[in-house]
Amino acid sequence: MEKDSWADLWDNNQSTAKTTDDGKSGSGGGGGSGKYKEKMEAGLGKTKAAASSGFKKVKTGTSLGLSWVKDKYTKTTSKKN
Repeated sequence: MEKDSWADLWDNNQSTAKTTDDGKSGSGGGGGSGKYKEKMEAGLGKTKAAASSGFKKVKTGTSLGLSWVKDKYTKTTSKKN
């Protein structure tokens, strides 16, 4: 009886091929690597989009925060004069 690893138990993609004891792929064909590559490229595209979106949000928030600090600084220094 083969015990699945933690990653196998929580993997949402159940189409992955397991390796048998003789080292051959369990899927029976050699065309699986193309599908895997396509899925990886699609996943990387989604990751790039999410990272880009997150970076834009951070950049905007930082810009607004620095503008706020600059505004507060100019208000406090102008009151002293």
